[in-house]
Amino acid sequence: MSDLAAPTTAAETDRRARRNVTVLVFVQAILGSQMPILFTIAGLAGQGLASNICFATLPISLIVLGSMLAAQPLSALMQKYGRTLGFFIGSFAGAIGAAIAALGLYQSSFTLFLVGSFVTGIYMSAQGFYRFAAADTASDAFRPKAISYVMAGGLAAAVIGPQLVKVTDDVFPVVFLGSYVAVIVLNIIGSALFLLLDIPKPPAPTMDSPKGRSRLELLRTPRIAVAIICGMVSYALMNLVMTSTPLAVVGCGFEKDVAADVVTGHVLAMFAPSFFTGHLIARFGVERIVALGLIILAAAGAVALAGVEVENFFIALILLGFGWNFGFIGATSMLAGAHAPEERGRVQGMNDMIVFGCVTIASLASGGLMNCSGGTAAEGWNAVNLAMAPFLMLAGGALIWLMLRRPEEA
Repeated sequence: MSDLAAPTTAAETDRRARRNVTVLVFVQAILGSQMPILFTIAGLAGQGLASNICFATLPISLIVLGSMLAAQPLSALMQKYGRTLGFFIGSFAGAIGAAIAALGLYQSSFTLFLVGSFVTGIYMSAQGFYRFAAADTASDAFRPKAISYVMAGGLAAAVIGPQLVKVTDDVFPVVFLGSYVAVIVLNIIGSALFLLLDIPKPPAPTMDSPKGRSRLELLRTPRIAVAIICGMVSYALMNLVMTSTPLAVVGCGFEKDVAADVVTGHVLAMFAPSFFTGHLIARFGVERIVALGLIILAAAGAVALAGVEVENFFIALILLGFGWNFGFIGATSMLAGAHAPEERGRVQGMNDMIVFGCVTIASLASGGLMNCSGGTAAEGWNAVNLAMAPFLMLAGGALIWLMLRRPEEA
């Protein structure tokens, strides 16, 4: 698929890009639905397996840790051999990780369950590169829309994932075992779509090829640094709150199905704006859209702190999804336009390693704050949402600093 002649005009480039975007939308819908499944049930399963409930969200933390550690190797591999191989490796790891986690549930082994969660993180890392793959063959004008459309594929995932939890969690005598079997099937079916991608392999470097900037030089570039900070804060805070949500909903007296519905609403809100986020970026500028995302994330925290009724959970998590969408897609667009082609593997791998490193810390902190920072679920939930404030101030300050710089200094 990658040996076709390179397009010579922007129109030809975007025809290829639209084909790839279409494929990636379906990939995001099918394969991406495993992430809502895992984030809905992993904490609840961990709560049943762990000897100390403070470690209930450790499986989610290990998913994200696996994603962080896989980011650089996957990015380097895709830079050398192309996107398709990296994506196949990701879906294979998703299936193997789910199988190990299922065995852990069957044997009531928290250790085995954690190993499976860690391996599953390799899929999560590969999924993170779908948005960059959408930009690979797009023109500068189409790039924000391409990224946004691929993220919109998560809408279907938002429905498929939690609904699969409802119909599979009690299929076997061991609760949630059926959900992990469903994840295995999703990876097997969805991976066939990668054969339809038409993303050329990067040209092999020669002695005369430009080398690009070092990682330190890239981090010193203001636009790249701020893009990483804003992406990191948007994703980490979303994960911080979402990881604790099923525990908070159930802990406050509601049923598992209510927790699944709240997660469904949240994931729908994460991806629904993607149909127009790219257009908003093109019209108003990426900095303003990222700023809007940070403001909405703050509003989500305020609603969550206002009470623990079902409406508070739904509204807060929907706002959390909208804020993540504007903040994260905006940061991705900012990053994608701030580096040269030869720097792609270096900067994207570094970005995702930093972002998911902070998401790992956030998911670890989420369980501790939720279960061990107060006497009740409501107190723990309040601690989770209060923790958002300093990081929102960090990202907001960095964005203001960038916007006040002269264009040539950014």
